[in-house]
Amino acid sequence: MPAAMPSSSDLLSSLRSMIRFDSEKGLIWLDQSRMLLLHTGAFGALRHELFESLGDEHARGLLLRMGFASGQRDAQLARKLLPQVADQDESFNTGPLLHSLEGVVKVVTVKQDLDIQRGRFYGEYLWQNSWECESHVRESGYSDSPECWSQIGYASGYTSAFMNRFIAFKEVECTAQGDSCCRIIGKPAEEWNDPDYLEYFRPDSIAHELLDLKMEVEHLRSSLARPQYDGPLIGASIGFLDAMALLHNAAPSQISVLLLGETGVGKEVFAHWLHDNGTRSRKPFVAVNCGAIPDNLIEAELFGVEKGAYTDAQSARAGRFERADGGTLFLDEVGDLPPSAQVKLLRALQSGEIERLGSEKTTVIDVRVVAATNVDLLKAVQEGRFRADLYYRLATFPITIPPLRERRVDIPLLAERFIERFSQPVGKHTRGLSDRALQTLVDYPWPGNIRELENVIERGVLLTPENAEIDEHHLFPRTGATPAQHLQASGAIGSDNAGHGKLVVERVLESGIGLEELEDGLLNMAVNRSGGNLTRAAKLLGISRAKLAYRFKSSKPGGEPSAS
Repeated sequence: MPAAMPSSSDLLSSLRSMIRFDSEKGLIWLDQSRMLLLHTGAFGALRHELFESLGDEHARGLLLRMGFASGQRDAQLARKLLPQVADQDESFNTGPLLHSLEGVVKVVTVKQDLDIQRGRFYGEYLWQNSWECESHVRESGYSDSPECWSQIGYASGYTSAFMNRFIAFKEVECTAQGDSCCRIIGKPAEEWNDPDYLEYFRPDSIAHELLDLKMEVEHLRSSLARPQYDGPLIGASIGFLDAMALLHNAAPSQISVLLLGETGVGKEVFAHWLHDNGTRSRKPFVAVNCGAIPDNLIEAELFGVEKGAYTDAQSARAGRFERADGGTLFLDEVGDLPPSAQVKLLRALQSGEIERLGSEKTTVIDVRVVAATNVDLLKAVQEGRFRADLYYRLATFPITIPPLRERRVDIPLLAERFIERFSQPVGKHTRGLSDRALQTLVDYPWPGNIRELENVIERGVLLTPENAEIDEHHLFPRTGATPAQHLQASGAIGSDNAGHGKLVVERVLESGIGLEELEDGLLNMAVNRSGGNLTRAAKLLGISRAKLAYRFKSSKPGGEPSAS
């Protein structure tokens, strides 16, 4: 027996459950899309100013196209939110329900005939409580023509995206012109036989030129106030720009540079930029990770080795210094060098000469050294683990690269670049990050810095379906949404513990953790967090103190813990 199709009230309830209010962060979500609650009066004032500034015709077109884009976005959202709805009419009605839920207008269907496969559509609807009509009458009085331009655009955009063809709506009655209701009719654009009306849907050169000019002025103003790098190194944050300013000053000279920063901040990329923008850019850039080479081999790697210098030296070979001659040698994790290698490195830097292992012949080398470390070298000097004279030789020009958590303004720029990079090799097209996904990236602490962001974006691109938005669960498949508040059927805002609890249960089942192991872990964590106070621990778990004590006795032969 086939499953019953969901009713409009069921769909509305399902959509309502997807609204989340995160009052602590000042965010409202509809699934992965960020929403806003704004005064209609403010929108009305903006709408009125558009008519005053651009004139009636240009303002109408701009509002219509703005609504069109919004409708297209909601059509994509409807497909994603309710993929299980098989009936065409019920699936299409998600749009009017979203419009109602968003507080724009209540939609009443008069007639609807659609067939996606045949491309057939005709729709006639009544609108109740149109915010745009109310706003127009309040700001400008009654009109001689229909005034729900952004809503007409929304209906046209939503239906066009849903039907995969251009469907245009017209408002044939409007309360803003004194009619008893707002009535709209939608059908394929060519069936209107009204080219003048369809011109509203085409880009408006005057409005666009004004907006483009304003954007160019703003861009120029911001560029003069704060430079923004867009190349191998991307960013506009203050910490990043400070580091880039120092890097820019050091590039044309031969001064030794020490790059400081946590693991994953991109020290090698900074070193490469320094090389590419200096006088040695046509010569080799050679990188070596001092922490990844065993202590007994590091000297051979750096300075080279002669045949027979040790048992496995079957032939002579040049070291990294010789290979970088004339160019740049990047010594990553230089703080991990053993003492013997530190001595030879200091001599090479001071004299400009090296000796291969097993050779008494010196070789003159011309190398610019750029070192990097994620450890506190001064502390290592004080503890005797790193030579003071070598430290001062390397740290002639120190540059600190800030961690990603201090560069949050750069995260959208970096994410966009990584999406582009990882989409091309697999031939996938995505529609970028959803609002929720972007907010999650900005809020995340990034212990692994840019390297971690790069890995997260690569995973997100691979997991995202073709031509879809990258959502939060694509980036962090194992993490659930944080508890928030949701819109109840009554219209009140309530906690979202039930939905969050279901998500937690799903994650536990996926993890393979046994029930006893889970219970023991919860008991111990609650007691630890409460500092051994069983009363507070019981409150954390949502049970009585007596029940907590009983569970301890049942799960642990020693009885309940020694706690107050």
